Amino acid sequence: MSDEPNLNRPAWGIDTTNPELVEPVSEAFRSVVDPEIGLNILQLGLIRDVKIENGAGLVSMMLTTPFCPYGPAMLETTRQKAEETLGIPTHIDFRASEMWDFSYMEEGLASDWGIY
Repeated sequence: MSDEPNLNRPAWGIDTTNPELVEPVSEAFRSVVDPEIGLNILQLGLIRDVKIENGAGLVSMMLTTPFCPYGPAMLETTRQKAEETLGIPTHIDFRASEMWDFSYMEEGLASDWGIY
């Protein structure tokens, strides 16, 4: 059994184009914590894609709720962490129209909340 967390995440563009960046970017994202929930953005499944296009990073991200009071700060911190790690200008594609779901969380975490 692997010690790596099961991220229960969709495939990211960099999984195939820049696999050497997946772990450093993931590690950077683990430091971005939702202060209300106490879990990081990977545990919550908020990062939907990370890719590099035209020499820039693009991170597709959602929030657990569109009215999250910490949302703007979390989006900017995520952008900064990605930009530092990728070493190129990075933008956030905020997916405000998509609804977050408990099934996006890392495997096993939702059961801690009594969901599954």
